[in-house]
Amino acid sequence: MRHRNALIGATALAVLAMSPSGARPQAAPPAPVVAESPFSYEEVMVPMRDGARMQTVILRPLGAKGPLPILLQRTPYGVPGSAPPAVPRSWKMLAEDGYIFVFQSMRGRFKSDGVFTLSTAVHPKDPKAVDEATDAYDAIDWLVKNVPGNSGKVGMWGVSYPGFAAAVALAHPHPALKAVSPQAAWIDYWQSDDLHRNGALRLSYATDWVSSLQLDKTQNKDFIYPVPDTYDFFLEKGNAAAIDRDYFKGAVPMFTALLDHPDHDSFYTAQRWTDTLGKTTVPTLNVTGFWDQEDPWGSWQIYFRQAKNDPNHLAQIVSGPWNHGGWQGKGDMLGGIPIGTESGTEFQNEIQAPFFRYWLHDTGKRPDFAAKMFESGSWRWKTYTAWPPKGAVASDLYLHADGSLSFTAPAATEGCRDYVSDPANPVPFRRRPMTGTYISPDWRSWESDDQRFVDHRPDVLSYVTAPLDHDLTVTGTLAATLMASTSGTDSDFVVKLIDVLPYDSDKTDPALGKLGDYAKTLNGYQLPVAMDVRRGRFLASDTAPQPLVPGKVTQWDVPLRDHDHVFKAGHRIMVQVQSSWFPMIDRNPQSFVPNIARAPASAYVKATQKVCAGSKIVLPVMR
Repeated sequence: MRHRNALIGATALAVLAMSPSGARPQAAPPAPVVAESPFSYEEVMVPMRDGARMQTVILRPLGAKGPLPILLQRTPYGVPGSAPPAVPRSWKMLAEDGYIFVFQSMRGRFKSDGVFTLSTAVHPKDPKAVDEATDAYDAIDWLVKNVPGNSGKVGMWGVSYPGFAAAVALAHPHPALKAVSPQAAWIDYWQSDDLHRNGALRLSYATDWVSSLQLDKTQNKDFIYPVPDTYDFFLEKGNAAAIDRDYFKGAVPMFTALLDHPDHDSFYTAQRWTDTLGKTTVPTLNVTGFWDQEDPWGSWQIYFRQAKNDPNHLAQIVSGPWNHGGWQGKGDMLGGIPIGTESGTEFQNEIQAPFFRYWLHDTGKRPDFAAKMFESGSWRWKTYTAWPPKGAVASDLYLHADGSLSFTAPAATEGCRDYVSDPANPVPFRRRPMTGTYISPDWRSWESDDQRFVDHRPDVLSYVTAPLDHDLTVTGTLAATLMASTSGTDSDFVVKLIDVLPYDSDKTDPALGKLGDYAKTLNGYQLPVAMDVRRGRFLASDTAPQPLVPGKVTQWDVPLRDHDHVFKAGHRIMVQVQSSWFPMIDRNPQSFVPNIARAPASAYVKATQKVCAGSKIVLPVMR
């Protein structure tokens, strides 16, 4: 749901360059000035069925011959104010094939009429309703009838919010819509993308992202923190409601709605637009990143939903070692880890461009894969005829009471490990001091950060294997099962699956270089492969939360999503368990309250957490 080099102005950056850095366009150095743009520029106001008009920019390649297909991107982040001085790097190959590029401000943003609600709902049974699906339909209808020199074929694409805007067009596709590539899209605000992780509120991201879209119609407005470390800010505020009360004062309706709807009620399920999908009729290239810090879940769910009724094999999924939108950059680094090739450039040239070329230009070979993954660890492309692929064997990796991790089941007498979780000193989700989401590059790579910054905290349990004597490839859906208890009546458990690099990963001589250089090497790096949180109040029901029984060992199932990763020989596998992930996730008071977003200060209590025998990670091991 969100998402983030250089082109025409701040509002055009993410739109034109499809910036990989985050949910919103970020400031960037100005592009070099050239004598003439390769595109002509036209701004029009396109009417919708209810009379509202949408700000729309048309970029036509100069000197183009013959009818061209249209590539449409709808966005809340602003459209270009002039023609770009050069073809943006991320769609250079697309431009070589020839398209009329169209960008449209979504309803209620910038010059477009209406109110921007962030709603993802569609209303297929109401002929008078307008939503993002009808706006996409009406935009396509107007474009094919009014843009000179178009071929009558339209494709849609986009990363993050533009990715959702492309995906939702599938709910009621226009006949001219011949290909769609939703990238880092989403389907359910309560699940595991922008605003929640399995029902746990994404506090810092909701604060920054939602306010940036609703505080000012005409810009992407940053939330200004009064202190340099956002960890301190959110800890001092206490709960999410205090931010709405003291800063937003009701001016950010979606943020207020999140406070009013802590459970998975109809506010969320009524907006789950994928419920309207039937037979897959439009070729769809779903794209996501294994290390997407914003929307790691939704694009997978769109693919899975499409694949249920896809007799013509039109749905595809692509993923790789990318952060949010990283596939639209070079893709040669995973955070600070070099991967040896430009996987993003390869995606753009060898997957994205051929996809649109075949379906919109009727040239080239039809893409024939179900799933294509740039496998991390081996750092190579893999192609699969189905996802999850056949051949993976579910294998249990057990957490033992002595801190070891192995495929050997624990003895019946094996006990528990424990720690004290203190809401007054929550475990940070990235290194401090923490800037706001869009203030520095730190946010972009936090999901691949070295986890040694929390390892050995007294409220973080670490479990680790011996060095592997052979490569271990895990391909498919990962999951964790904790057998755990709390002394409180509510709790969170965060599980991290980590690839621990050996100390010869970087041959840098620690005696050489500047002070501190050795600490920047990859020696001993703890690379998180999969991380997520489960909130105890929702273990039995996500619509009717229930308090936990203090001291009772309960099964906690923690989904860890889909991955394709090789733990190399000589590496170790680590699992970390903790009960806070702050302020990415709001603090659980650890005593049951009706609404955590409005929990009083008195509700926040220390709790003793126990992780007991039978706790495990389920790995899909390729034999």
